[in-house]
Amino acid sequence: MTVNLINTLSQPLKSVSKFVAYQEKANGLSGSRFVQDTATNLVPKATFARSKADLAENTFLELAESGLVYFVPTFLGENIFRKPFSSGLNAELKKQVAIPYSQLMKRHGKVDKRVMAAKAGLAMCALTIPLIEFSLNYIKNLFTLKTFKQGDFNNIASLYKKEENSDVQERVEASSKKNIKRAAAACALSIGGGILMAKKGANSKVLQNIGEAILAPGSKFFKKDGKAQKFFDKYCSLEFNGENGKLALGKGQLTSCVVIGGLGYFGAAKDRGRQNFLETLFRYPLVGFYVITGSELFENGFKRLLQKGGKCKDIIGKDLKVPSMNELPELAGKLAKQRGTNVNAEFRKLARQKSLVNMVPYAFSIGVMGFFVAGISNLFTKYRFEKTNLS
Repeated sequence: MTVNLINTLSQPLKSVSKFVAYQEKANGLSGSRFVQDTATNLVPKATFARSKADLAENTFLELAESGLVYFVPTFLGENIFRKPFSSGLNAELKKQVAIPYSQLMKRHGKVDKRVMAAKAGLAMCALTIPLIEFSLNYIKNLFTLKTFKQGDFNNIASLYKKEENSDVQERVEASSKKNIKRAAAACALSIGGGILMAKKGANSKVLQNIGEAILAPGSKFFKKDGKAQKFFDKYCSLEFNGENGKLALGKGQLTSCVVIGGLGYFGAAKDRGRQNFLETLFRYPLVGFYVITGSELFENGFKRLLQKGGKCKDIIGKDLKVPSMNELPELAGKLAKQRGTNVNAEFRKLARQKSLVNMVPYAFSIGVMGFFVAGISNLFTKYRFEKTNLS
């Protein structure tokens, strides 16, 4: 039904509507999201690549990070740990393992101790995701060092071209190997802790308290402060998100990737010199904030602006929720009956509104957070280098 109505639209609107529909469908498909988001992030960096080494390491990093976010959570949660951690639970409780803690509290007023233990155990094992994120930049440094024989960022960024200093290369290699080993040890500890939690958590008051802090830190520590409770539960909980009964990367897990991964970004950058560290210091906070909450703030702010101006009122609800493209035919049918018009005309209006609501934030993400940040950070790095070395 949706495809048929989209095909009645004029060509530009038809193309945009198909793209929006594909985006929404891709939200539940790891492979599609991997390709889409990797291209969105990689194309700007590739456009402004300053050398073959710069292009190669950005390509490696974007592919690795996207793979980590879109494939590893489901692989770890669903394919490795969920079944053994849920053993002994009945069918209903096994389903609850993939339901967010806050939803279980609303439905039942409490969370079964065995479910709590399984969910907290899974969350502890999921700490391997930000720990792998931490190690990726050190792996990237080793990759560039071994492939291009470069460890000096000034050479990689084409700020100057001179023979590599062996001391710099040795420092980069030693630091990379040391931090990769640290991350591997921390991964082993997190998995061991997760197994302990899953197996013993239901019968231990101490482990239950730790589990509550992992799954709902806001509810655990800010019972009298509603705003703080909501904030910390949303951005600091380490539990998996549940999507269609399956485990996926949670918002708090994404925050942990940005925070713990950021330590790797800054540490690996510092190893390669002052300019790499300063470039990371400029770029990473902007990108990290946008990844965690900036995109959501911009999207909601844009919808509020449209709402205030009386625009797109057929699809933007009071709670700022917007129907999916697949829901538009039904809405068009209802509006056509109310207004005495035809479904095609109403669908055309809704498709225009939907395209505007979706594509402006998407364009902002690519244009500002992609091309602008990548370009301006490169320019600032060149400016700082020339001011320091040529003035």
